Amino acid sequence: MFRGANKVTLDSKSRLTIPTKYRDVLYGDFSGKLICTVDIQNPCLLLYPLAEWEEVELKLSRLSSMVPQERLFQQVILGNATECELDKNGRFLISPVLREHANLDKASMLVGQFNKFEIWQEAKWQQHMQQGITSIQSGDFELTERLQDFSL
Repeated sequence: MFRGANKVTLDSKSRLTIPTKYRDVLYGDFSGKLICTVDIQNPCLLLYPLAEWEEVELKLSRLSSMVPQERLFQQVILGNATECELDKNGRFLISPVLREHANLDKASMLVGQFNKFEIWQEAKWQQHMQQGITSIQSGDFELTERLQDFSL
């Protein structure tokens, strides 16, 4: 559904504008309703259309709040989840807590990841991509069973 890396600008009011090519789907299929939360593996944010986020919430609800690791996971993901709505210009507001987590500044990247987007500080995204490419090319990259059968 969502693919590609897009340079975007965080404006002076901490709003990010979704590229035009994604807006029809986000307005039409999802009524412009989004959820933004932290990524626990990378210094970026995750942006889900509401319907996709509801599937994540269902999985989170199946975790036990009595198991400390599962409770902590729920707290981090749900505790940082923020409702966002696209305005008529395709913009949405990113909260200060989320901006701080991803160290966002004016130059940002919106990266399609199937059913969601990642939001990165542009310099961090470029660094992440270069490290990934270097790792794969150097042979230090361990292929999982699924990757061994993958070809382009």
